[in-house]
Amino acid sequence: MTDTKQKVREFYDEIGWMQEENGHYQNARYEDLRPVSRDYIHKTRLRVLNGLIPTGRFMLDAGSGPVQYEEYKTYSAGYQKRICLDISIQALREARTRIGDHGLFVVGDLANLPFKNEAFDGAVSMHAIHHLALPEHPRAYAEIHRVLAPGRTAAIVNGWHNPLLIRMAEPLIGLMRKLSGRAEKKKKEWLNEEDPAGTFVQKMTPEWLKKEIGSQMTIEIKPWRSMSTRIMRWFVRPFGGRTFLRFVFWLEGVFPRFFAENGQYPLIVVKK
Repeated sequence: MTDTKQKVREFYDEIGWMQEENGHYQNARYEDLRPVSRDYIHKTRLRVLNGLIPTGRFMLDAGSGPVQYEEYKTYSAGYQKRICLDISIQALREARTRIGDHGLFVVGDLANLPFKNEAFDGAVSMHAIHHLALPEHPRAYAEIHRVLAPGRTAAIVNGWHNPLLIRMAEPLIGLMRKLSGRAEKKKKEWLNEEDPAGTFVQKMTPEWLKKEIGSQMTIEIKPWRSMSTRIMRWFVRPFGGRTFLRFVFWLEGVFPRFFAENGQYPLIVVKK
């Protein structure tokens, strides 16, 4: 586990949080930044606010990265300070340039938070816990719960392992690849590559989350974004794409439980 964390730190210090010529971080290549998807992506990022009490003194951003997108800044707008914790020093340097005096910046481990009990009135964690090995996920959730003040909430976004909607889409993507003459994309094994293009990720299932985390604390699973970047890049086209995504967003709101547990990214609200 220690070796895995070191690899993740090296990736983000040396690759993931370095800005490219277009002004985006290297890590942004795992997001769909096309204009056709912009409104849907924007609205899904703001869903985190549905899992947070909007005002307080200190908000923890656990695995903050550089507070990468503008919507991420809104999460702590009603708090006096945003405490950004990350294993990557480069991430925290970038976060400081983006939120300045509103933030305090701490190098640390998600699974061993260096804070006292009940120190925070709110917490967020965006796509961070899945960089830990799965046996450490319960510790990370427990640590976030430990540092929350009574009556407060944390909003955590991570991805499911092989959810239903992704399994349904993959045969269609395979067919589209064959028709377009594109070779099958090989999955990255970052820890074993000499020139890595990605980093260590280990995802969970809804059943695992309910058993391992839901048995230890009060959680609610809400939809954050059901569409993975891979699906969006294949199926959301410039013509009609915005209308399709507005429909998807509406469906996620009408059938929240289905899309929360069968789409790609859930919003997990921890309540204390």
